[in-house]
Amino acid sequence: MIPPVVVGNAVQSRILLVGQAPGIKEPVLGRPFAWTAGKTLFRWIERATGWNEAEARDRIYFAAVCRCFPGKNPKGGDRVPDAEEIKNCSRWLNAEIQLLEPDLILAVGKLAITQFHPFDKLVEVVGQLIPIDAGGRTVDLLPLPHPSGASTWHRMEPGLTLLAQALEKLGTHRAINGTDAG
Repeated sequence: MIPPVVVGNAVQSRILLVGQAPGIKEPVLGRPFAWTAGKTLFRWIERATGWNEAEARDRIYFAAVCRCFPGKNPKGGDRVPDAEEIKNCSRWLNAEIQLLEPDLILAVGKLAITQFHPFDKLVEVVGQLIPIDAGGRTVDLLPLPHPSGASTWHRMEPGLTLLAQALEKLGTHRAINGTDAG
């Protein structure tokens, strides 16, 4: 893992967004989802909630499974953090869950989703609102595909439809609009 640690704004939020790890640009820019994947992610959030990027960063607590850039994969793209790296960073995510007591966890990408709920294929979880135990509380997990430009999953079927279902659930969730609907 390559420092520095990348964290989001210190916001008190009932919504916790968890990504995999920062990319190569995020440490330079000093915020998570600051580059290409972030542009796509913030378009999704705006589509669901009406919040632009600045509003989303002020209303959602951004975290990650691992907090430092894991380095490049020799075969292309960013290296996926290994089990030991995930374990070494897990105390931070666990502490954030305890502190924030979120009502909604947005898990972005396979690695983030599997930290909360086991699955084999994205089609099994994207578009679903899944009740999970997080920090001794029942919390809604809303899995999202990774918004990477390298991924085509969210740009073709069934990903397009499942992403639309997930964004609809996001836009109507009580953590977004302050109601009891979820």
